[in-house]
Amino acid sequence: MAAGSTSSEGTSHKKLFIPGPTEVRPEIRAKLSLAPIGHRAPEFSELFNSITSKLQRLLYTQNQIFLSTSSGTGLMEAGIRNCVEKKCLNATCGAFSERWHKIALDNGKQADTVSVEWGKANTPELIDEKLSSGEYDALCFTHNETSTGVTNPLYEVAEVVKKYPDVIFMVDAVSSMSGVKIEVDKLGIDLCLASVQKCLALPPGFSVCSVSQKALNRAEKVPHRGHYFDFLALLKKAAKGQTPTTPSIPHMYALDSQLDAIFAEGLENRFERHRRMADMVRSWASKSGFEMFSQEGYRSNTVSCMRNNKGINVAALNSELAKKNMLISNGYGILKEKAFRIAHMGELTPVDIEELLQNIDEILERTGT
Repeated sequence: MAAGSTSSEGTSHKKLFIPGPTEVRPEIRAKLSLAPIGHRAPEFSELFNSITSKLQRLLYTQNQIFLSTSSGTGLMEAGIRNCVEKKCLNATCGAFSERWHKIALDNGKQADTVSVEWGKANTPELIDEKLSSGEYDALCFTHNETSTGVTNPLYEVAEVVKKYPDVIFMVDAVSSMSGVKIEVDKLGIDLCLASVQKCLALPPGFSVCSVSQKALNRAEKVPHRGHYFDFLALLKKAAKGQTPTTPSIPHMYALDSQLDAIFAEGLENRFERHRRMADMVRSWASKSGFEMFSQEGYRSNTVSCMRNNKGINVAALNSELAKKNMLISNGYGILKEKAFRIAHMGELTPVDIEELLQNIDEILERTGT
């Protein structure tokens, strides 16, 4: 839907340039209104198996796929509950990577952090130093830190983790999955999870993950895995093309269709589109005098975070953009008004980004916001 357009309900729609929820195509929204089916019916299993095979293709993996009617945070908790037997190491570099650590402590797990300043990346050297102690049987890692616009060096860190075969490698790919290539099997990722309202461009309320046999073996040894997110219960039902509890079938219809659209675009084309949009925003920031908040060399292809070094009123800018039926993100948490974020993920195109940046330039010139 173009900026300034109106929905069938007559309400103006703001095009979302925020890092979730993101834009959802009308064709996908239509899938959400299909007639429900029984979640123990054969046609449900066909839908389940269709989605799981497509997600395996998307993630370059043969690992088990689980579907969850929850946010991605639910699957983060699932990973902690199922895969941490001894002690986990949480690599933190911003608000959402810090969530791993909070979840671990809230579930009574032994946990430490390896932390860097917000805007910096978790380097393989830092993680190697911590893992070499032998204290940890799990590493919780955030691929794309949404709060700071940092993409951590997943491929380099994966090589480090391979040195420690007893460590379960869990990756939050919430704001990168389907926007950036993630070769799960090549990387040796044991848990790779994402919410669907980011690069996958569906409405929020559903999440997906791949789980390795190594992680499933660990779950067999871990007591008190919980009920809703028990990997062994999920595995038992997945073998039948089902979920243990009633899932959001509308989300599944939409996800199945969206995966078809992703493959029709072509994975490499999709990754390149995200990279091109990121380059456009970075170039604009440089020309406009805004400093990138994220460390050079580790800047995200799905969301850009700029320092508010020019002292603009970000909330006021967003109010003006709302008149153009557009919305960007203020800085998250401690970065509110100190930074701002522009997402370039999912259904957005370079044309959309160009229109947004032109509007921001016009507003800043006109209002001095």
